[in-house]
Amino acid sequence: MATEIKAPTFPESVADGEIACWHKGEGDTVARDELIVEIETDKVVMEVLAPEDGVITKIHAQEGEVINSEQLLATLEQGAAAATPSGAGKPDATPQEPAAAPREAASAAPLGPAVRQLLEEHKLDASQVSSTGKGGRITKEDVLEHLKARDAAPAVAPAAAAIPAAPVGPSSERVEKRVPMTRMRSKIAERLLNATQQTAMLTTFNEVNMAPVMALRSKYKDQFEKTHNGTRLGFMGFFVKAACEALKRFPAVNASIDGSDVVYHGYQDIGVAVSTENGLVVPVLRDADFMSLADVEAAIRDLGIRAKDNKLTIEDMTGGTFTVTNGGVFGSLLSTPILNPPQTGILGMHKIQDRPMAVNGQVVIQPMMYLALSYDHRLIDGKTAVQFLVAIKDLIEDPARILLQL
Repeated sequence: MATEIKAPTFPESVADGEIACWHKGEGDTVARDELIVEIETDKVVMEVLAPEDGVITKIHAQEGEVINSEQLLATLEQGAAAATPSGAGKPDATPQEPAAAPREAASAAPLGPAVRQLLEEHKLDASQVSSTGKGGRITKEDVLEHLKARDAAPAVAPAAAAIPAAPVGPSSERVEKRVPMTRMRSKIAERLLNATQQTAMLTTFNEVNMAPVMALRSKYKDQFEKTHNGTRLGFMGFFVKAACEALKRFPAVNASIDGSDVVYHGYQDIGVAVSTENGLVVPVLRDADFMSLADVEAAIRDLGIRAKDNKLTIEDMTGGTFTVTNGGVFGSLLSTPILNPPQTGILGMHKIQDRPMAVNGQVVIQPMMYLALSYDHRLIDGKTAVQFLVAIKDLIEDPARILLQL
């Protein structure tokens, strides 16, 4: 019996998708729940699994083709995988295939988006990489292990066989490389451009003394991790909780514009920007105001791991009333974050740096962080934006106020 394999049902926020990679071809045998094809949308890479054991008899959408929700992708003949080939089970002194597949076979196996990007970035040929995935498929871990082994290998260059030094001056070869933008990267670029063109975006800055939070973290981090099953106490949890409290005081920052209407949200769904190989994604912590500090830290860690492994779902990325992004983890001292429409505010954290500060008439070295709040001036006045950012600063500099909601 033939079974139709269709694309998943896309939510309203996802118009269509693109066939990123077929892991099975026509005539291939598949097992139930085995990965068949990856679909790249503007938010996540979705995996389509085999619904039954069988054989792929027909592929209806090719790699690179744009598809719609529930579009027919392939036809599967059920039960064919269980059929025994003619002559099977009879002893044969001469095996038809070698026990170990040659390395060149790995290059013929389908490559996932993350693997293709790693190979392109490091100028690797797929045939150079040993595969450990199912059906000879090269995994991301295979590429990383290959790079690790390559970097660890000592360079052997005998003096007698030394290559003459290249002449000093401009290189005769001016190498350029042109690769198509991924669908996700292209959509991210489009949204960022629209955000700058279709909003009255403005950024206000302040600085926060991180000494109180750092002292609290230093004092309780070991006990916190032990009590909460390995969850580490970081800085992001404090800023998410401070943002929730500030959003309650200034609901305009938690609102969104829908045509000529303003939608005020009576909840705090905080988006947390996460950098991945495919670009910046913003998974959402739903009802973050009801989460404990440990819940926030655990959820952020889980979302970060799933984002890097391309395991986020569209539901994880949908919604959000406010966003927090931390460029400080990459060393950014100051930046102006771009809004994530239809949200009207985004908080940017930055690098903690020791600076001389005046404290009670004395110059004292303090760990300081610049904060940036980008906001849509169509809805949020400058006064509200500044007061919101000052509220964040006050809560961080006296973290007990977060617990006491003062």
